[in-house]
Amino acid sequence: MPYQLLFVCLGNICRSPAAEGVMNYLIQDAGRKDHIRCDSAGTSNYHTGAPPDHRMIAAAHHQGIVLQGRSRQVRHSDFEHFDLILAMDRENHQDLLRLDRTTQYHHKVRLMCDFCREYPDSEVPDPYYSGPEGFSDVLDLLHDACAGLLLYLTEVDLTEVEGGIP
Repeated sequence: MPYQLLFVCLGNICRSPAAEGVMNYLIQDAGRKDHIRCDSAGTSNYHTGAPPDHRMIAAAHHQGIVLQGRSRQVRHSDFEHFDLILAMDRENHQDLLRLDRTTQYHHKVRLMCDFCREYPDSEVPDPYYSGPEGFSDVLDLLHDACAGLLLYLTEVDLTEVEGGIP
């Protein structure tokens, strides 16, 4: 069974679908698409059913990244289904931990920037109210974080990992 990643932001129209798209691009490029699967969700239901923000789609397209899917809200079953849940910022990280009232799955919830190798950022900023450069900057940051995440996952024997990261 493939290792399952869930990327989470607030509305699931900018950062988390971008992270999903960047990670899918890197997974495909590394020949790991049979081993790792990605999805994205939001902690809110503001944009349920909406496609990714058109500005993020354009910025991603400019970098050769395809964004797909429709916005959805995080479900409690996601904690069971996904091996690793990556929050874009501390607020969404805290919201995810609050959703897991039993604390059974807290070990699966991490910050996306924990995997950055070059960027010093601790959170992925929300580009929603910024100009085009904000969307490009977020994609650059996500590329760094996703590359670090993929490197981490290739160092772990995914066939032996159950219930999250070691």
